[in-house]
Amino acid sequence: MKPTTITNKSGQKFPLVDYHYQTSTLGNCAGHCAKTSKSLRAISRDYFDGEANHDFLSNAAVFGTLIATAAVPIITGVHAVIALVRTLPLL
Repeated sequence: MKPTTITNKSGQKFPLVDYHYQTSTLGNCAGHCAKTSKSLRAISRDYFDGEANHDFLSNAAVFGTLIATAAVPIITGVHAVIALVRTLPLL
């Protein structure tokens, strides 16, 4: 069931707010401090030790192929810019 808000139809657009709200106290709470967490580096080291990459050579080959594929258009673009600069009349 949806809660209903108390509004005044004569002109107030926002619901009435209870400004006398008081939070509850915890009283005799016997909570303990949380354990200190490890650093992000230690957490990631623990994770990657358990998830060691066993197929490094295949991943390295795929990475090399991606780098070579990305380098070809960059080199072609550099050659095109050099050709454009050569055709411009300088001074």
